[in-house]
Amino acid sequence: MGKLTKDMNEILPDFQKFLLDRSMASEKNVPFLAYWVSRYLTFARKRDISTDDYQEAAVIESLNMLRADEKILDWQPRQADDAIKLYYFHYLGKSGAELSPSMTADDVPLTIKEVRRLIRLRHYSYSTERTYLQWVERFFSYALTGEKRLADLTSTEFRDFLSHLAMKQRVSASTQNQAFNAILFLFRHVLGKDVGDMGNTVRAKRGLRLPVVFTVDEVRQLFSQMSGTYLLMAELLYGAGLRLMELARLRVKDIDFDANTLFVRSGKGDKDRSTVLPSVVKERLQEHLKGVKELHEKDLTAGYGEVHLPNALGRKYPNAGKEWAWQYVFPSSKISVDPRNGRVGRHHISDTPIQEAVKNALRKAGIPKHASVHTLRHSFATHLLQNGVNIREVQSLLGHKNVETTMIYTHVLRDMKNAPQSPLDALYGKQQ
Repeated sequence: MGKLTKDMNEILPDFQKFLLDRSMASEKNVPFLAYWVSRYLTFARKRDISTDDYQEAAVIESLNMLRADEKILDWQPRQADDAIKLYYFHYLGKSGAELSPSMTADDVPLTIKEVRRLIRLRHYSYSTERTYLQWVERFFSYALTGEKRLADLTSTEFRDFLSHLAMKQRVSASTQNQAFNAILFLFRHVLGKDVGDMGNTVRAKRGLRLPVVFTVDEVRQLFSQMSGTYLLMAELLYGAGLRLMELARLRVKDIDFDANTLFVRSGKGDKDRSTVLPSVVKERLQEHLKGVKELHEKDLTAGYGEVHLPNALGRKYPNAGKEWAWQYVFPSSKISVDPRNGRVGRHHISDTPIQEAVKNALRKAGIPKHASVHTLRHSFATHLLQNGVNIREVQSLLGHKNVETTMIYTHVLRDMKNAPQSPLDALYGKQQ
């Protein structure tokens, strides 16, 4: 295995370095992408086909030959196709958007399309895709004024846009960082330009903010105003410390009732982790899943019942999307079309309904706090620490990369009964 990896790493080493330097593929996949390009180049040279440019007919022919090979898995020709496009459209300087010095603002739709294609090539989530595209469009609206062309855009416009967001729009630090990541993606992977040092950019600054946390009694009051599926979802958010989208994307296979464990797949930072499944919800959750299974069986009968699978699993296991284990625990009430592949199926529940349910319960309970769904996760961490759970264990359950992130809850935890006596109390105490 070691020699095979070594040999793979020696195939088109400059191309592999290019992919790694620009984070255009994961480290483990880069040698395989180089391998597929090498196979195509060998194929083209044997047929006296030019390898200087992207030859669509030759690529199609080579991929068809690949598909005819019984030893090749279903997903590998698609990986080969992606590899060849990365080689020609990016490594050789021929962007998929085919930017030229004459491109103007009228060519923005072509560039937007290329941004979307490259995002999907990297298997980013659909929410990330939408966010990136919105920021790219806002950047173009800001930067492409007058006679300015796409090819004229430089890091100067990039810095000016970020400064504009901080000084004129007064956006938060997290919003500006979101914009930064989206525009950086545009420059590196679509425009093929180095942004250089961004040190002169005016950045939105964020001071220390303590999270809003419910008391145990407030959680009880909140839940008393909820019922049904929304109560079950809120209880899991609090009882397992889940983020909202981690709950929405939870699949049947990710629940281990025997071990009282929930598995979070591809959470924040694309990391997996496990957390606790509260015993008190197990029976209701099992009953809920019976209804979900009945709905799934009806969908299958109607010709639907296929869910989106992460990364390349849909290509590797074509029928897995219809299996019960891969279904969402909290599916949408409606059938919809997946915008990424056009397939009709049942997606997971939207984040809006549970947000509204918690907001309404908060109002009915009369809890005077500026809280949200995420407050339940904050409360989970704080109450665990309050009960004596080790902070490293809490860090693991939350999926934090650094314990410093988890430490914020120790500030909230401070027992005010042991705080110094207020001088005002001392003042009136002396008078009494």
